[in-house]
Amino acid sequence: MSLPTLRILPGHDKRLRGGGPWLYSNEVQMDRAAKSLEPGSLVRLVSHDGKAMALAQFNPHSLICARVLTRNTEATIDTRFLARRLERALQLRSRLFDKPFYRLVHAEADGLPGLIADRYGEILVLQINTIGMQRLEPQLLEAIEQVLAPRAIVLRNDSAIRTLEGLPEEVRIAKGRVPARVEVEENGVTFLADVLQGQKTGWFYDQRPNRAFAARLARDQRVLDLYSYGGGFGLTALAQGAREAVLIDRAEGALALARASAERQGVADRTSFLKKEVFEACEELAAEKARFGLVVADPPAFVKSKKDLAVGLRGYRKLARQAATLVAEAGFLCIASCSHQVSEEDFGREVFAGIRAAGRGARLLYRGFAGPDHPVHPALPEGAYLKFHAYALD
Repeated sequence: MSLPTLRILPGHDKRLRGGGPWLYSNEVQMDRAAKSLEPGSLVRLVSHDGKAMALAQFNPHSLICARVLTRNTEATIDTRFLARRLERALQLRSRLFDKPFYRLVHAEADGLPGLIADRYGEILVLQINTIGMQRLEPQLLEAIEQVLAPRAIVLRNDSAIRTLEGLPEEVRIAKGRVPARVEVEENGVTFLADVLQGQKTGWFYDQRPNRAFAARLARDQRVLDLYSYGGGFGLTALAQGAREAVLIDRAEGALALARASAERQGVADRTSFLKKEVFEACEELAAEKARFGLVVADPPAFVKSKKDLAVGLRGYRKLARQAATLVAEAGFLCIASCSHQVSEEDFGREVFAGIRAAGRGARLLYRGFAGPDHPVHPALPEGAYLKFHAYALD
């Protein structure tokens, strides 16, 4: 391909040579020619001495200005290229899962920067988060048709990260018709998801292995599912023999999905739903001296940027304290963080401090992460965003 070149500044190619998929704007020669390139353009990255190193998508207006597509500097970035990447991702998931319910593409880790693709049977839901991938949308849709030929394709291009790339937010059906609720099969349980208006793409596949582990602790227990969303933890626990589940979320739409899933699963009579802010609900339950054999807390990101770190860590400590107060004697507490800014060490320290503040002792049983359909690029450790701890409380 005849492509413009983007020169890396002397001494700034170490990240790229080490396998990193990004270059920052202060690492490249941002001259007039570079600034004049249209955002999302394909470029050939070259070292300061002119050696071709990679092909990348370039955005002169973004802090992450170059996202690597391939180290083959003679490759052609077209429908065939995208189809090969999709085929590779599909082959991996087909080895991991028996049914087509999973994250099919996890951005850089699957060689398609800026792209998220979640599969719901014959429905594929995409998030295109970078301008470079946005410019490839026609070829991407053609490649998806060649590889999967799904019944429907939804573009959930409504994430806030798109604004950093200068992209508008939108939700659009690119192919077919999509029902208001679609089925999701996970750990042998069928749920309902809203892929048009629900959070993210409609379901959080990343917690699949952690839901399975938590459910093993739930047999014959009363379960409290905090930040329940569509009921993934609470309803999986019921399917594995929990006596009762109480689901709490502040979003009525999320609870409506959970109710519908409970009815479909035949466990509605053992499920309670409470629309309330979680910290307030925990205070009320503590005042009532309510106790649960298993408490699961899966909050949204408390830390979305470095400036939020101190406040967010205090939030995790408070949540752990309130949740531990509600755990019955010899019960279990599971708590998660999806904030990539929070390290595993900091998360564990704050959670244990919260447990101790509740006057409880604890044994850490299990550390969980996102499932294998959310692979981590080894040069992007921030991709290992999800942390899940399970404790036996004394």
